[in-house]
Amino acid sequence: MTRTSTRPTARPPAPSAPSPVASCGCGVARDPAAPDGRKAVAVDADLKARNLKRLRRVEGQIRGIQKMIEDDRYCADIMMQVSAVHEALRSVGRELMRNHLRHCATHAIREGPEQADAMYDELLDLMYTHSR
Repeated sequence: MTRTSTRPTARPPAPSAPSPVASCGCGVARDPAAPDGRKAVAVDADLKARNLKRLRRVEGQIRGIQKMIEDDRYCADIMMQVSAVHEALRSVGRELMRNHLRHCATHAIREGPEQADAMYDELLDLMYTHSR
């Protein structure tokens, strides 16, 4: 009796250079200086300013938590500050997701089935990977 292998075949190697458009199809620009070769095309200046302000506040909260730990502060007080940092980061994430849905996802879905399918996959990955 002959056994057939059920192991999947090897995948082709990933392309070495980034594609001109992101896999999501939302029209990001190529940017060799960016770590993954992608950069947002249209960024809402007001949203960017709000997110940067929130992140600077988070940075200060983190330094405050470090000082609390150095000063042997009460654990429950430190945990309260950690919770505040989590919520501030979730707030930034919500704003980014809202912007991504409003602009990138809408554009990709209107482009056609191929771009829409890629966007659906990306959105699912974002929700399941980053919502913990």
